[in-house]
Amino acid sequence: MTTTQNPVSWSEDDSAWCGLQVMAWADDLARHTDHPEHLSCTYLTPAHQAAAQTLMQWMREAGFDTVRQDAIGNLIARYRAADAGSVGGASSTDNTNTSNPCIVVGSHYDTVHNGGRYDGRLGILLPLAIVKRLHARGERLPVDLELVAFSEEEGVRYGGTFLGSSAYAGIFDPRQLDREDANGIPMRAAIAAAGLEVEQIAQAAADIASMQHYFEVHIEQGPVLLDRGLPVGVVSAIAGSIRRRITLTGRASHSGTTPMDMRLDAACAAAEIVLLVEQRCANIPGLVGTVGQLTVPNGSVNVIPGRCVFSLDVRADNDATRDAALADIDTGIAEILTRRGITAQQEELMRVPAVPCSPTQRAMWLDAIAATGIPAVELPSGAGHDAMMMANVVPVSMLFVRCGNGGISHNPREIVDVADVTIAASVTMEFLARLTAD
Repeated sequence: MTTTQNPVSWSEDDSAWCGLQVMAWADDLARHTDHPEHLSCTYLTPAHQAAAQTLMQWMREAGFDTVRQDAIGNLIARYRAADAGSVGGASSTDNTNTSNPCIVVGSHYDTVHNGGRYDGRLGILLPLAIVKRLHARGERLPVDLELVAFSEEEGVRYGGTFLGSSAYAGIFDPRQLDREDANGIPMRAAIAAAGLEVEQIAQAAADIASMQHYFEVHIEQGPVLLDRGLPVGVVSAIAGSIRRRITLTGRASHSGTTPMDMRLDAACAAAEIVLLVEQRCANIPGLVGTVGQLTVPNGSVNVIPGRCVFSLDVRADNDATRDAALADIDTGIAEILTRRGITAQQEELMRVPAVPCSPTQRAMWLDAIAATGIPAVELPSGAGHDAMMMANVVPVSMLFVRCGNGGISHNPREIVDVADVTIAASVTMEFLARLTAD
């Protein structure tokens, strides 16, 4: 293992302080919720706006030199390099970009309905705590560090995901502004009602030329690290996903008078397809297939299902593996439909390519973990992350932190341990030492 000199003094006590601070902040931030009985913080609701104000206040108190909110609702805080000094003061709201070399770190602060308090937010609060600790000692990194709290990633309110990171990366699709939420409120109206300027979204793009790297610290949202007894791991790639909605049409008829060999049962065909997906995607590392929604519209207990509608989500950490599985599934579906006399319509809802993390920075993360005396492993991410948008403009990497409670996420039982967050702080500082070394 190669030893890298840390650009700042950092100790186990510093990491332990960060761990405790992150957990306290996560609890405090969770009080901003759309629902009084559980945590829901969706895009530009009053709770979401209150969470943004709380985060901005913490950023200023932590000692960031500039803190601002862009037109899509992202919160952007910059901690200047050691040779740049403090140019704006911790209370500055200067919204100009800088050409200084910059490392970007971040994640999202919105949540799913009835979600957990660490998904996304850990990746904001951990670097926030690190900067607060550095500023208290008057220390800075060799390059600027920009922390971005992305306003939206989950797609709960408007269906479109990655609103915040796509705008920051300069690839926001303006057609999304016409999407309406469940109450018929267009996105552009919600943005204006929050006091943000829709016309300025195109100017929300960061200074891409100054970015050297983007990284994200995120809970795993799965059980792999927990099963292996490891607190952290390095993400090798973020899975690409293809989602479809499939409608099967057979013939509705009386369940008591239609013989079994004369039925055109759409639900039975769907059941075969569900098992086909499970079988094709089993036992191949990095590949998963899911039918998460399955309904019989207007079904009755005494009527053979004439229609069945279901979702299909196939993901893999490389597109070739995913596409090969989907081709086999399509072939199998065609055979099932022909044999059963069922017709189908398919609608593609999403197609996102897999995103490999930068090999150079993956190696740095592995070295950083090893430097703390922990076995270093790599694993793919089956969930999507803001890093997928950032990979369009800059090399990206990710550190996963172990989840408790069986690895559950998007659930109130989502949890991380303060000891693991402490280790993540140590590993992050080791990574920054390697990333910023001359």
